[in-house]
Amino acid sequence: MTASEQLRHRLESLLARLEDGLIERRREVRLILLAALAGEHSLLLGPPGTAKSELARRLHRAFAEARYFERLLTRFSVPEELFGPLSIRALEDDRYERHTAGFLPEASIAFIDEVFKANSAILNALLTLLNEREFDNGAGRIHCPLISAIGASNEVPDDEVAAAFFDRFLLRIPVSPVSGEGFRALLALPPLDADATVFDGALGATEREALRRRADHVALPAAVADRMVELRDWLIAHDIAVSDRRWVKVAGLMRTAAASDGRDALSPWDLMLLPACLGSDGAEQQRVCDWLTTRLGVREASTPPRLERVVAAFEGQLLAERNADDLDYDEDGRLRMTDAQIAGEVNDMKGGSQALRMTYTRKRRYGDTHIGARTGQLDDLLARIGGYRDELAEVRHDFARYRDASLWLDRPLAVAIDANLATIATALDDFAVRTRGCRAGFEALPRLPDDPGIAPEPVACEPLQE
Repeated sequence: MTASEQLRHRLESLLARLEDGLIERRREVRLILLAALAGEHSLLLGPPGTAKSELARRLHRAFAEARYFERLLTRFSVPEELFGPLSIRALEDDRYERHTAGFLPEASIAFIDEVFKANSAILNALLTLLNEREFDNGAGRIHCPLISAIGASNEVPDDEVAAAFFDRFLLRIPVSPVSGEGFRALLALPPLDADATVFDGALGATEREALRRRADHVALPAAVADRMVELRDWLIAHDIAVSDRRWVKVAGLMRTAAASDGRDALSPWDLMLLPACLGSDGAEQQRVCDWLTTRLGVREASTPPRLERVVAAFEGQLLAERNADDLDYDEDGRLRMTDAQIAGEVNDMKGGSQALRMTYTRKRRYGDTHIGARTGQLDDLLARIGGYRDELAEVRHDFARYRDASLWLDRPLAVAIDANLATIATALDDFAVRTRGCRAGFEALPRLPDDPGIAPEPVACEPLQE
Protein backbone atom coordinates (compact mmCIF):
# COMPACT_ATOMS: atom_id res chain seq x y z
CA MET A 1 0.00 0.00 0.00
CA THR A 2 1.44 3.36 -1.03
CA ALA A 3 1.74 6.31 1.36
CA SER A 4 -1.12 8.02 -0.44
CA GLU A 5 -3.34 4.95 -0.06
CA GLN A 6 -2.41 4.66 3.62
CA LEU A 7 -3.36 8.28 4.23
CA ARG A 8 -6.66 7.86 2.43
CA HIS A 9 -7.45 4.76 4.51
CA ARG A 10 -6.72 6.70 7.72
CA LEU A 11 -8.86 9.61 6.60
CA GLU A 12 -11.77 7.30 5.83
CA SER A 13 -11.45 5.83 9.32
CA LEU A 14 -11.25 9.25 10.95
CA LEU A 15 -14.27 10.51 9.05
CA ALA A 16 -16.27 7.51 10.19
CA ARG A 17 -15.31 8.22 13.81
CA LEU A 18 -16.08 11.92 13.45
CA GLU A 19 -19.53 11.23 12.00
CA ASP A 20 -20.46 8.47 14.44
CA GLY A 21 -23.39 9.54 16.61
CA LEU A 22 -24.07 12.76 14.70
CA ILE A 23 -27.28 12.97 12.67
CA GLU A 24 -27.18 14.73 9.29
CA ARG A 25 -23.75 16.24 9.86
CA ARG A 26 -21.77 14.41 7.16
CA ARG A 27 -21.13 17.54 5.08
CA GLU A 28 -20.14 19.65 8.09
CA VAL A 29 -17.74 17.01 9.42
CA ARG A 30 -15.98 16.61 6.09
CA LEU A 31 -15.68 20.32 5.40
CA ILE A 32 -14.14 21.23 8.76
CA LEU A 33 -11.67 18.34 8.52
CA LEU A 34 -10.69 19.31 4.98
CA ALA A 35 -10.27 22.94 6.09
CA ALA A 36 -8.00 21.82 8.92
CA LEU A 37 -5.90 19.68 6.59
CA ALA A 38 -5.50 22.71 4.32
CA GLY A 39 -4.58 24.92 7.29
CA GLU A 40 -7.77 26.96 6.94
CA HIS A 41 -10.53 28.01 9.32
CA SER A 42 -14.26 27.25 9.35
CA LEU A 43 -17.27 29.20 10.52
CA LEU A 44 -20.42 27.36 11.58
CA LEU A 45 -23.54 29.46 11.05
CA GLY A 46 -26.70 28.32 12.79
CA PRO A 47 -28.89 28.41 15.90
CA PRO A 48 -27.84 27.03 19.28
CA GLY A 49 -28.20 23.32 19.89
CA THR A 50 -27.13 22.12 16.45
CA ALA A 51 -23.91 20.33 17.50
CA LYS A 52 -21.53 23.13 16.49
CA SER A 53 -19.36 22.79 19.59
CA GLU A 54 -19.45 18.98 19.35
CA LEU A 55 -18.09 19.19 15.80
CA ALA A 56 -15.12 21.23 17.00
CA ARG A 57 -14.41 18.99 19.99
CA ARG A 58 -14.39 15.94 17.77
CA LEU A 59 -12.14 17.62 15.20
CA HIS A 60 -9.34 18.09 17.71
CA ARG A 61 -9.41 14.33 18.42
CA ALA A 62 -8.48 13.69 14.77
CA PHE A 63 -5.02 15.25 15.31
CA ALA A 64 -2.34 13.67 17.45
CA GLU A 65 -0.86 15.83 20.22
CA ALA A 66 -3.35 18.60 19.45
CA ARG A 67 -4.15 21.04 22.24
CA TYR A 68 -7.76 22.19 22.32
CA PHE A 69 -9.11 25.60 23.33
CA GLU A 70 -12.75 26.61 23.59
CA ARG A 71 -14.38 29.86 24.64
CA LEU A 72 -17.82 31.46 24.47
CA LEU A 73 -17.57 35.19 23.83
CA THR A 74 -19.93 37.97 24.86
CA ARG A 75 -19.84 41.71 24.35
CA PHE A 76 -18.23 41.93 27.78
CA SER A 77 -15.39 39.48 27.01
CA VAL A 78 -11.87 40.75 27.63
CA PRO A 79 -8.59 39.74 25.90
CA GLU A 80 -7.44 37.79 28.97
CA GLU A 81 -10.16 35.21 28.30
CA LEU A 82 -8.57 34.25 25.00
CA PHE A 83 -4.92 35.19 25.20
CA GLY A 84 -4.11 34.66 28.89
CA PRO A 85 -3.60 36.87 31.93
CA LEU A 86 -0.91 39.48 32.20
CA SER A 87 2.35 38.40 33.78
CA ILE A 88 2.83 40.20 37.11
CA ARG A 89 6.57 39.49 37.06
CA ALA A 90 6.87 40.97 33.56
CA LEU A 91 4.99 44.08 34.69
CA GLU A 92 7.45 44.48 37.55
CA ASP A 93 10.16 44.54 34.87
CA ASP A 94 8.18 47.06 32.78
CA ARG A 95 7.15 44.44 30.23
CA TYR A 96 3.62 43.91 29.01
CA GLU A 97 3.42 40.14 28.51
CA ARG A 98 0.82 37.45 28.94
CA HIS A 99 0.88 33.92 30.29
CA THR A 100 -0.34 32.10 27.18
CA ALA A 101 -0.13 28.51 28.46
CA GLY A 102 -3.54 26.87 28.12
CA PHE A 103 -4.93 29.72 26.04
CA LEU A 104 -5.54 30.37 22.35
CA PRO A 105 -1.94 31.31 21.36
CA GLU A 106 -0.82 27.77 22.28
CA ALA A 107 -3.82 25.86 20.95
CA SER A 108 -3.84 23.53 17.94
CA ILE A 109 -7.62 23.39 17.45
CA ALA A 110 -9.77 26.23 18.76
CA PHE A 111 -13.51 26.70 19.00
CA ILE A 112 -14.73 30.26 19.49
CA ASP A 113 -18.46 30.45 20.04
CA GLU A 114 -20.42 33.64 19.27
CA VAL A 115 -17.22 34.96 17.79
CA PHE A 116 -18.66 38.19 16.39
CA LYS A 117 -19.82 39.37 19.80
CA ALA A 118 -16.23 40.17 20.72
CA ASN A 119 -15.06 43.78 20.75
CA SER A 120 -12.75 45.25 18.11
CA ALA A 121 -9.62 44.86 20.27
CA ILE A 122 -10.14 41.09 20.47
CA LEU A 123 -11.10 40.75 16.81
CA ASN A 124 -8.03 42.69 15.64
CA ALA A 125 -5.74 40.44 17.69
CA LEU A 126 -7.52 37.38 16.31
CA LEU A 127 -6.96 38.61 12.75
CA THR A 128 -3.20 38.26 13.06
CA LEU A 129 -3.37 34.98 14.94
CA LEU A 130 -5.70 33.28 12.45
CA ASN A 131 -4.08 34.61 9.31
CA GLU A 132 -0.38 34.54 10.21
CA ARG A 133 -0.33 32.06 13.12
CA GLU A 134 1.46 34.65 15.24
CA PHE A 135 0.61 36.55 18.41
CA ASP A 136 2.10 39.81 19.68
CA ASN A 137 3.10 39.20 23.26
CA GLY A 138 4.74 42.26 24.70
CA ALA A 139 7.61 43.47 22.56
CA GLY A 140 7.91 40.16 20.74
CA ARG A 141 5.84 38.10 18.39
CA ILE A 142 5.46 34.39 19.09
CA HIS A 143 4.57 31.60 16.67
CA CYS A 144 1.25 29.82 17.32
CA PRO A 145 0.77 26.09 16.56
CA LEU A 146 -2.82 26.63 15.41
CA ILE A 147 -3.97 24.02 12.87
CA SER A 148 -7.49 25.34 12.47
CA ALA A 149 -10.00 27.53 14.27
CA ILE A 150 -13.73 26.91 14.20
CA GLY A 151 -15.93 29.90 14.84
CA ALA A 152 -19.65 29.80 15.51
CA SER A 153 -22.33 32.43 15.16
CA ASN A 154 -26.06 32.79 14.67
CA GLU A 155 -25.68 35.48 12.03
CA VAL A 156 -23.38 37.06 9.46
CA PRO A 157 -21.75 40.28 10.74
CA ASP A 158 -22.36 43.62 9.05
CA ASP A 159 -19.86 46.01 10.68
CA GLU A 160 -16.46 46.69 9.09
CA VAL A 161 -14.16 45.14 11.71
CA ALA A 162 -16.25 41.98 12.05
CA ALA A 163 -16.54 41.72 8.25
CA ALA A 164 -12.74 41.70 7.92
CA PHE A 165 -12.59 38.93 10.53
CA PHE A 166 -15.43 37.08 8.78
CA ASP A 167 -13.28 36.93 5.63
CA ARG A 168 -10.60 34.97 7.51
CA PHE A 169 -12.90 31.94 7.63
CA LEU A 170 -12.48 30.22 4.28
CA LEU A 171 -15.45 27.94 4.85
CA ARG A 172 -18.81 29.34 5.97
CA ILE A 173 -20.98 26.35 6.79
CA PRO A 174 -24.71 26.72 7.53
CA VAL A 175 -25.83 24.29 10.23
CA SER A 176 -29.56 23.59 10.56
CA PRO A 177 -31.59 21.53 13.02
CA VAL A 178 -32.10 17.94 11.92
CA SER A 179 -34.89 17.25 9.45
CA GLY A 180 -38.13 15.50 10.26
CA GLU A 181 -36.68 12.28 8.88
CA GLY A 182 -33.62 12.57 11.12
CA PHE A 183 -35.50 13.55 14.27
CA ARG A 184 -36.45 9.97 15.27
CA ALA A 185 -32.83 8.89 14.86
CA LEU A 186 -31.76 11.84 17.00
CA LEU A 187 -34.10 10.79 19.80
CA ALA A 188 -32.74 7.24 19.71
CA LEU A 189 -29.09 8.29 20.09
CA PRO A 190 -27.22 7.18 23.22
CA PRO A 191 -25.47 9.87 25.28
CA LEU A 192 -22.49 11.40 23.48
CA ASP A 193 -19.10 10.01 24.39
CA ALA A 194 -17.40 12.52 26.68
CA ASP A 195 -13.99 10.90 26.21
CA ALA A 196 -11.55 13.54 24.95
CA THR A 197 -8.78 11.14 23.90
CA VAL A 198 -7.61 11.27 20.33
CA PHE A 199 -8.95 8.79 17.79
CA ASP A 200 -6.94 5.79 16.72
CA GLY A 201 -5.01 6.75 13.60
CA ALA A 202 -5.07 10.46 14.45
CA LEU A 203 -2.87 12.49 12.12
CA GLY A 204 0.44 13.84 13.33
CA ALA A 205 2.49 16.79 12.12
CA THR A 206 4.52 14.55 9.79
CA GLU A 207 1.43 13.31 7.93
CA ARG A 208 -0.01 16.81 7.68
CA GLU A 209 3.23 18.14 6.25
CA ALA A 210 3.46 15.28 3.75
CA LEU A 211 -0.09 16.02 2.58
CA ARG A 212 0.74 19.72 2.26
CA ARG A 213 3.76 18.92 0.07
CA ARG A 214 1.66 16.66 -2.17
CA ALA A 215 -1.02 19.33 -2.43
CA ASP A 216 1.58 21.88 -3.55
CA HIS A 217 2.31 19.71 -6.59
CA VAL A 218 -1.32 19.11 -7.65
CA ALA A 219 -1.77 20.54 -11.15
CA LEU A 220 -4.48 23.01 -12.14
CA PRO A 221 -5.64 21.99 -15.65
CA ALA A 222 -6.78 24.67 -18.08
CA ALA A 223 -10.31 23.26 -18.12
CA VAL A 224 -10.63 23.78 -14.35
CA ALA A 225 -9.11 27.27 -14.52
CA ASP A 226 -11.53 28.19 -17.32
CA ARG A 227 -14.51 27.15 -15.19
CA MET A 228 -13.18 29.17 -12.26
CA VAL A 229 -12.78 32.23 -14.50
CA GLU A 230 -16.33 31.75 -15.75
CA LEU A 231 -17.61 31.42 -12.19
CA ARG A 232 -15.69 34.51 -11.07
CA ASP A 233 -17.26 36.55 -13.88
CA TRP A 234 -20.70 35.26 -12.88
CA LEU A 235 -20.12 36.21 -9.23
CA ILE A 236 -19.06 39.72 -10.21
CA ALA A 237 -22.13 40.11 -12.41
CA HIS A 238 -24.35 39.04 -9.48
CA ASP A 239 -22.63 41.30 -6.91
CA ILE A 240 -21.18 38.45 -4.85
CA ALA A 241 -17.83 39.77 -3.63
CA VAL A 242 -14.90 37.33 -3.45
CA SER A 243 -11.42 38.68 -2.77
CA ASP A 244 -8.33 37.59 -4.70
CA ARG A 245 -6.89 36.24 -1.44
CA ARG A 246 -9.93 34.02 -1.02
CA TRP A 247 -9.58 32.67 -4.57
CA VAL A 248 -5.96 31.68 -3.84
CA LYS A 249 -7.06 29.91 -0.66
CA VAL A 250 -9.90 28.19 -2.54
CA ALA A 251 -7.38 26.77 -5.00
CA GLY A 252 -5.28 25.53 -2.08
CA LEU A 253 -8.29 23.83 -0.49
CA MET A 254 -9.12 22.10 -3.78
CA ARG A 255 -5.52 20.91 -4.13
CA THR A 256 -5.63 19.47 -0.61
CA ALA A 257 -8.84 17.61 -1.46
CA ALA A 258 -7.29 16.20 -4.64
CA ALA A 259 -4.07 15.18 -2.87
CA SER A 260 -5.96 13.41 -0.09
CA ASP A 261 -7.97 11.54 -2.74
CA GLY A 262 -4.69 10.41 -4.31
CA ARG A 263 -4.94 12.57 -7.44
CA ASP A 264 -2.15 14.67 -8.96
CA ALA A 265 -4.46 17.10 -10.83
CA LEU A 266 -7.63 18.96 -10.04
CA SER A 267 -10.92 17.88 -11.58
CA PRO A 268 -13.78 20.21 -12.57
CA TRP A 269 -15.85 18.24 -10.04
CA ASP A 270 -13.64 19.65 -7.26
CA LEU A 271 -15.51 22.91 -7.78
CA MET A 272 -18.36 21.34 -5.80
CA LEU A 273 -16.38 22.46 -2.73
CA LEU A 274 -16.82 26.10 -3.67
CA PRO A 275 -20.32 27.08 -2.42
CA ALA A 276 -19.20 27.08 1.23
CA CYS A 277 -16.12 29.12 0.26
CA LEU A 278 -17.76 31.75 -1.94
CA GLY A 279 -21.21 32.42 -0.49
CA SER A 280 -21.45 34.44 2.70
CA ASP A 281 -24.70 32.78 3.78
CA GLY A 282 -27.00 29.94 2.82
CA ALA A 283 -28.85 31.96 0.18
CA GLU A 284 -25.68 32.97 -1.68
CA GLN A 285 -24.30 29.46 -1.41
CA GLN A 286 -27.47 28.07 -2.96
CA ARG A 287 -27.06 30.44 -5.91
CA VAL A 288 -23.52 29.12 -6.43
CA CYS A 289 -24.84 25.55 -6.16
CA ASP A 290 -27.43 26.34 -8.84
CA TRP A 291 -24.74 27.69 -11.16
CA LEU A 292 -22.53 24.64 -10.63
CA THR A 293 -25.49 22.31 -11.20
CA THR A 294 -26.14 23.71 -14.65
CA ARG A 295 -22.55 24.30 -15.75
CA LEU A 296 -20.35 21.47 -14.43
CA GLY A 297 -19.83 18.83 -17.09
CA VAL A 298 -21.80 20.81 -19.68
CA ARG A 299 -20.52 22.68 -22.72
CA GLU A 300 -22.42 25.83 -23.63
CA ALA A 301 -22.99 24.63 -27.20
CA SER A 302 -24.73 21.45 -26.05
CA THR A 303 -27.11 22.98 -23.51
CA PRO A 304 -30.80 22.17 -24.20
CA PRO A 305 -31.92 25.81 -24.60
CA ARG A 306 -29.33 26.44 -27.30
CA LEU A 307 -29.99 23.20 -29.16
CA GLU A 308 -33.73 23.81 -28.87
CA ARG A 309 -33.34 27.07 -30.78
CA VAL A 310 -31.26 25.36 -33.47
CA VAL A 311 -33.64 22.42 -33.99
CA ALA A 312 -36.67 24.72 -33.87
CA ALA A 313 -35.14 26.85 -36.64
CA PHE A 314 -34.98 23.83 -38.96
CA GLU A 315 -38.50 22.76 -38.00
CA GLY A 316 -39.77 26.23 -38.80
CA GLN A 317 -37.99 26.23 -42.15
CA LEU A 318 -39.47 22.83 -43.02
CA LEU A 319 -42.97 24.05 -42.18
CA ALA A 320 -42.48 27.14 -44.34
CA GLU A 321 -41.25 25.14 -47.33
CA ARG A 322 -44.02 22.56 -46.98
CA ASN A 323 -46.68 25.26 -47.02
CA ALA A 324 -45.14 27.42 -49.74
CA ASP A 325 -47.28 27.82 -52.87
CA ASP A 326 -45.89 28.26 -56.36
CA LEU A 327 -47.03 29.83 -59.66
CA ASP A 328 -47.35 27.41 -62.61
CA TYR A 329 -45.83 28.73 -65.83
CA ASP A 330 -46.01 27.12 -69.26
CA GLU A 331 -43.15 26.60 -71.69
CA ASP A 332 -43.54 30.17 -72.99
CA GLY A 333 -43.24 31.65 -69.54
CA ARG A 334 -46.93 32.50 -69.23
CA LEU A 335 -49.02 31.69 -66.17
CA ARG A 336 -50.90 28.45 -66.77
CA MET A 337 -54.55 28.63 -65.65
CA THR A 338 -57.23 25.98 -65.91
CA ASP A 339 -60.58 26.49 -67.65
CA ALA A 340 -62.32 26.22 -64.29
CA GLN A 341 -60.16 29.00 -62.84
CA ILE A 342 -60.90 31.26 -65.85
CA ALA A 343 -64.64 30.58 -65.63
CA GLY A 344 -64.59 31.42 -61.97
CA GLU A 345 -62.80 34.68 -62.61
CA VAL A 346 -65.30 35.63 -65.37
CA ASN A 347 -68.19 35.05 -62.98
CA ASP A 348 -66.44 37.25 -60.43
CA MET A 349 -66.15 40.02 -63.02
CA LYS A 350 -69.92 39.86 -63.62
CA GLY A 351 -70.25 40.52 -59.92
CA GLY A 352 -68.26 43.72 -60.20
CA SER A 353 -64.61 42.72 -60.43
CA GLN A 354 -62.51 44.90 -62.71
CA ALA A 355 -59.85 42.43 -63.83
CA LEU A 356 -58.91 38.79 -63.92
CA ARG A 357 -57.12 37.68 -60.73
CA MET A 358 -54.33 35.17 -61.04
CA THR A 359 -54.92 32.30 -58.64
CA TYR A 360 -52.69 29.34 -57.86
CA THR A 361 -52.99 26.39 -55.59
CA ARG A 362 -50.03 24.22 -56.52
CA LYS A 363 -47.44 23.57 -53.79
CA ARG A 364 -43.90 24.67 -54.45
CA ARG A 365 -41.51 22.04 -55.72
CA TYR A 366 -37.76 21.88 -55.01
CA GLY A 367 -34.67 20.73 -56.81
CA ASP A 368 -32.33 18.01 -55.61
CA THR A 369 -29.64 20.62 -54.92
CA HIS A 370 -31.99 22.53 -52.61
CA ILE A 371 -33.09 19.43 -50.70
CA GLY A 372 -29.52 18.12 -50.56
CA ALA A 373 -28.36 21.39 -48.98
CA ARG A 374 -31.04 21.16 -46.30
CA THR A 375 -30.39 17.50 -45.47
CA GLY A 376 -26.66 18.17 -45.50
CA GLN A 377 -27.09 20.80 -42.78
CA LEU A 378 -29.19 18.37 -40.80
CA ASP A 379 -26.62 15.59 -41.22
CA ASP A 380 -24.05 17.96 -39.76
CA LEU A 381 -26.39 18.76 -36.86
CA LEU A 382 -27.03 15.06 -36.24
CA ALA A 383 -23.28 14.42 -36.18
CA ARG A 384 -22.81 17.21 -33.66
CA ILE A 385 -25.64 15.93 -31.47
CA GLY A 386 -24.11 12.44 -31.65
CA GLY A 387 -20.77 13.90 -30.61
CA TYR A 388 -22.41 15.70 -27.69
CA ARG A 389 -24.11 12.47 -26.61
CA ASP A 390 -20.81 10.56 -26.67
CA GLU A 391 -19.09 13.38 -24.82
CA LEU A 392 -21.85 13.53 -22.22
CA ALA A 393 -21.68 9.77 -21.70
CA GLU A 394 -17.95 10.08 -20.95
CA VAL A 395 -18.62 13.03 -18.62
CA ARG A 396 -21.19 11.02 -16.69
CA HIS A 397 -18.79 8.07 -16.47
CA ASP A 398 -16.05 10.38 -15.18
CA PHE A 399 -18.45 11.86 -12.64
CA ALA A 400 -19.40 8.39 -11.43
CA ARG A 401 -15.71 7.58 -10.90
CA TYR A 402 -15.24 10.84 -9.01
CA ARG A 403 -18.25 10.18 -6.77
CA ASP A 404 -16.91 6.76 -5.87
CA ALA A 405 -13.44 8.06 -5.04
CA SER A 406 -14.02 11.43 -3.37
CA LEU A 407 -13.80 11.73 0.40
CA TRP A 408 -15.26 15.24 0.35
CA LEU A 409 -18.27 14.88 -1.93
CA ASP A 410 -21.24 17.15 -1.30
CA ARG A 411 -23.94 14.53 -1.80
CA PRO A 412 -26.98 16.82 -2.36
CA LEU A 413 -25.07 18.88 -4.92
CA ALA A 414 -23.79 15.70 -6.60
CA VAL A 415 -27.35 14.40 -6.87
CA ALA A 416 -28.48 17.68 -8.44
CA ILE A 417 -25.61 17.65 -10.95
CA ASP A 418 -26.25 14.01 -11.85
CA ALA A 419 -29.96 14.77 -12.38
CA ASN A 420 -29.08 17.70 -14.64
CA LEU A 421 -26.74 15.54 -16.73
CA ALA A 422 -29.46 12.87 -17.03
CA THR A 423 -31.94 15.53 -18.15
CA ILE A 424 -29.51 16.76 -20.81
CA ALA A 425 -28.95 13.19 -22.02
CA THR A 426 -32.72 12.75 -22.44
CA ALA A 427 -32.96 16.10 -24.22
CA LEU A 428 -30.16 15.14 -26.63
CA ASP A 429 -31.99 11.94 -27.49
CA ASP A 430 -35.14 13.98 -28.18
CA PHE A 431 -33.22 16.49 -30.33
CA ALA A 432 -31.79 13.61 -32.38
CA VAL A 433 -35.29 12.20 -32.98
CA ARG A 434 -36.64 15.62 -33.98
CA THR A 435 -33.68 16.28 -36.26
CA ARG A 436 -34.11 12.94 -38.04
CA GLY A 437 -37.81 13.67 -38.46
CA CYS A 438 -36.95 17.09 -39.87
CA ARG A 439 -34.51 15.51 -42.33
CA ALA A 440 -37.15 13.03 -43.48
CA GLY A 441 -39.54 15.95 -43.96
CA PHE A 442 -37.13 17.76 -46.29
CA GLU A 443 -36.52 14.53 -48.21
CA ALA A 444 -40.29 14.20 -48.74
CA LEU A 445 -40.77 17.69 -50.21
CA PRO A 446 -42.25 17.71 -53.75
CA ARG A 447 -39.45 17.75 -56.32
CA LEU A 448 -38.90 19.45 -59.65
CA PRO A 449 -38.42 17.06 -62.56
CA ASP A 450 -35.23 18.90 -63.50
CA ASP A 451 -32.84 20.19 -60.88
CA PRO A 452 -32.05 23.89 -61.47
CA GLY A 453 -28.87 23.48 -59.36
CA ILE A 454 -29.73 26.35 -57.02
CA ALA A 455 -28.70 25.91 -53.39
CA PRO A 456 -30.69 27.83 -50.76
CA GLU A 457 -29.23 30.06 -48.11
CA PRO A 458 -28.42 27.95 -45.00
CA VAL A 459 -31.05 27.91 -42.28
CA ALA A 460 -30.25 30.79 -39.98
CA CYS A 461 -29.43 29.42 -36.51
CA GLU A 462 -26.84 29.81 -33.79
CA PRO A 463 -23.43 28.31 -34.47
CA LEU A 464 -22.75 25.28 -32.31
CA GLN A 465 -19.17 26.08 -31.36
CA GLU A 466 -18.15 27.53 -28.02
